[in-house]
Amino acid sequence: MVRLGRLVRFSVNPFLAEDSPGCNSYASKPAGEGLTIFLELAAELVGPVTPDTGLLVNVSEIDKAVRRFAVPVFAKEIRSHLGRGEHIAIRQVLQILRSAHEHLADKFEAARVDRLAIKLNPFRTLTMDTKAPGMMYFSEKFEFAATHKLWNDAFTEQQNFEVFGKCANPTGHGHNYIVEVTVCTPADGPTFKVGRFEQTVDAQLMELVDHKNLNLDVPGFEQRIATVENLAVFAWERLFDKFDPGRLHSITVWESDRTYCTYYGPSAPDDPT
Repeated sequence: MVRLGRLVRFSVNPFLAEDSPGCNSYASKPAGEGLTIFLELAAELVGPVTPDTGLLVNVSEIDKAVRRFAVPVFAKEIRSHLGRGEHIAIRQVLQILRSAHEHLADKFEAARVDRLAIKLNPFRTLTMDTKAPGMMYFSEKFEFAATHKLWNDAFTEQQNFEVFGKCANPTGHGHNYIVEVTVCTPADGPTFKVGRFEQTVDAQLMELVDHKNLNLDVPGFEQRIATVENLAVFAWERLFDKFDPGRLHSITVWESDRTYCTYYGPSAPDDPT
């Protein structure tokens, strides 16, 4: 079994009957006209690889199916609600994802549509997992700047530089970190409030680490080496029981665009969402 993902970008103008088809799928297709709502839908399929092609599904077929069957679901709901001046809440977005999945579910023969995720803005994503249809997964990215030094007092100076290299610089070094926090909550539970979620992350984590020296200023790192791995665990410890409604699902910390770590907590499943 393999998992194949494809991002499909599209634009919808809520006040036009239809959008121009366009021919640039990298920017968005439909293309939209003027100031539009730009969305990115991620479709993940699982199944066996076909031996004679090496493919699960040709990604061009995913594009065609998503644009034919899923994008119109979003366009219809956007025009229906926003055209009447009605707000589309998070729970309603999940319902749209479910409807899109229903339209896609039987379009790929042996492959199964396992997850659909809609990027609400470049840093905020809502995901539905077909294995857990009663839950929704909300993810948002936060940024902070901090300095740290990778150093183990039990090592000699030579050992520290052998293990940590330039990251053992005695006066430290800095990163512009990105933290993605994912919360799962029952789809039919209490209303999920993005503002409350952000306030929780800000108060419990961001205010503690932003523009700080992790080694010297942040309680919890006195006896813990400030690696990206330990920072992900630390963020989990700060946030795991702080969300109402919902529970923490995962933490991902990037210390650069090439280095990141995801932590699912001590009781995470073998194949987490």
